[in-house]
Amino acid sequence: MLVDTHTHIHDDKDRAGSAEEIFAHSHMQGVDKIITIGTSPKDSLNARDFAEKWAAKGENIYWTYGYHPNEYYEKDRQNLADDIKIALEAIKSAQNVGIGEIGLDYHFDGYDVQMQRELLLEMLQLAQDYRKPVSFHVRDAFDDFWPIFDNFRLVTSVMHSFSDSKKNLSEALRRDLYIGVNGLSTFADIAHAPLERIVLETDAPYLTPRPFRGTMNKPGYVRNIADWAAEYYKVELGTVASITTKNAQNIFNI
Repeated sequence: MLVDTHTHIHDDKDRAGSAEEIFAHSHMQGVDKIITIGTSPKDSLNARDFAEKWAAKGENIYWTYGYHPNEYYEKDRQNLADDIKIALEAIKSAQNVGIGEIGLDYHFDGYDVQMQRELLLEMLQLAQDYRKPVSFHVRDAFDDFWPIFDNFRLVTSVMHSFSDSKKNLSEALRRDLYIGVNGLSTFADIAHAPLERIVLETDAPYLTPRPFRGTMNKPGYVRNIADWAAEYYKVELGTVASITTKNAQNIFNI
């Protein structure tokens, strides 16, 4: 059994086919559990509705409430308190397994450091208060991220799609964070955590692994990432599946 711990399949435009087709393909590839990740208040509620709908039909689909730093704009600031109130109700959903994706992203021009920090503080407080694991998105911003992270006491969480330096990888592992390994590993030269500290993810429809580059990603491609991991760590596929599935279950209680 494999788990995709980070997808965005709840929006029709972010799926390579119908929901039925996505789930069927996932089952064929041995992907039994999927977490679909929110990136804004509206998107997170869509993730909730999608997960609850398909869970009622027997699928092992879960969701997280997130607010991506690149989705928070000046016009949203006046509504942040109300959005947090909505989040408090939404995360009562039986299918909710965490907060994310949240973090800091200084990659693109025009980012607002103060606004991103403001949002991150609110979301981390929510995660701490309700003891929810977090899926973190941090890009070109670790120097600011670590001091903020260290002010909170969070349950075990995940650094999604890590592709930064070995130093920051060590900092993440030192803080008991797990590392999300996705299609990037199949085509990019990045630092890798020990097998015992990773979970598998696709970030579908993005970051499609080899040999499917150039097409929309889908949760079933976790199998290809697991195949890569088995080769990289020089273990059997079953070992990768066992370890990463156990990690996902322990983090997200699924």
